[in-house]
Amino acid sequence: MTAPITLPPAPVEVAELDLERPGELHRPGRGEVFSPRGRVLALIRHHGQPLGLVTAEAASGDPDALCRALTAAAARDLDLDPDLDPGLDLDLDPDLGLDRDLPGPHPGRRPDTPLVSVVVCTHDRADLLPRSLDALLAGTYRHTEVIVVDNAPSDRATELLVRLRYPGRVRYLREPVPGLARARNRGLAVARGEICAFADDDLLIDAGWAAAMVDGFRSDPRVGCVTGLVLPAELDTRAQIALERYCGYAKGFTVRSWSLREPTDDPLFPFATGRLGTGANMAFRTGLLRSLGGFDPATSTGTPARGGEDLLSFLQVLTSGHTVVYRPDALVWHPHRRSMEALTTQVFGFGVGFGAYLTAATRHQPRLLAALLARVPRGVRQTLRRGTPSGDRRDPLMAHLGRLELLGLLYGPLCYVRSVRAQHRADSPTRP
Repeated sequence: MTAPITLPPAPVEVAELDLERPGELHRPGRGEVFSPRGRVLALIRHHGQPLGLVTAEAASGDPDALCRALTAAAARDLDLDPDLDPGLDLDLDPDLGLDRDLPGPHPGRRPDTPLVSVVVCTHDRADLLPRSLDALLAGTYRHTEVIVVDNAPSDRATELLVRLRYPGRVRYLREPVPGLARARNRGLAVARGEICAFADDDLLIDAGWAAAMVDGFRSDPRVGCVTGLVLPAELDTRAQIALERYCGYAKGFTVRSWSLREPTDDPLFPFATGRLGTGANMAFRTGLLRSLGGFDPATSTGTPARGGEDLLSFLQVLTSGHTVVYRPDALVWHPHRRSMEALTTQVFGFGVGFGAYLTAATRHQPRLLAALLARVPRGVRQTLRRGTPSGDRRDPLMAHLGRLELLGLLYGPLCYVRSVRAQHRADSPTRP
């Protein structure tokens, strides 16, 4: 995983500010104008494009003063002109890594516009699902199909929601065997699009998300996978801030690409594929993902392995000779878990999932084992220092989370073996 974003120590309001309208703060992903009080972490945009994150506080509680403070912080921290006329194009610092050809907030249709199949997998979360579906259907890229895969549901609430609220606009499928990879494969099997994208059921999805994904594939025919930026939808609790400090989901605001053809200074490449993106925000060329066998159901949330199918798919794209591209304008907002108990369970699960993913990778491609073993010591050291800036004293909470993740990592191979056996049992015909 990449370095987490810089955060204040206490809870903050999360907002968006577009330099075209510097006097308005919007709630993440919703477009609703609001007037937060106290300290604010704001995503700075220009013409809809994400530039970076800044924090500011207006002591008076004046919303206009807060907007001015955030604009000044953006000019200072993001190397923007402090006297910028919001109506003019920015002379962006090249180090920001933003591509001049990124799609705007309302990209036009092109003759070669591909169909995008968006698969949203869910399990007993009919209360949260409409937020993601409404955002997908309201997106600026219209050439999409939305597929909801209901994974091992306990009732018909999700089915009824989709059929009654979204008739003719959202396809409903049911996958009876538990496991996120199973659900994703179910959606992949019926996807009609040239591109198959996956989004979590609790996300706030940016209007330009699908368009940015498509442009990522247009950049090079060798691109097999595109990932995007995941930002925290709220930072109201200590646990939510701790997750961002420890690892977070954000991969920065620079367009990047990875392939085995290109040299990299990352000593853990290509195994640390969490640095390339996350399963909450990813898309593939449909034919390529099918040719790779889809997602390994034994590395999946909802199984003893607790996750890792996304990481394995990124590695398989790379080892098949294709490129993975990261686009910060393919933006979603993620609601982090709010309690410390949930956070510690999640971080332990990260470790289990990563250990399961590495085990699965060497099971599928045994030739990778020697290269993987050579990287283990450095990976352990990086995990133990995660969440602590270089040279700083180790924070006790970050140290605790690091130990939990390493413990999970050691447990991961056993969990993968258990998960493989469980999948075999699920696939076996029922005997009298």
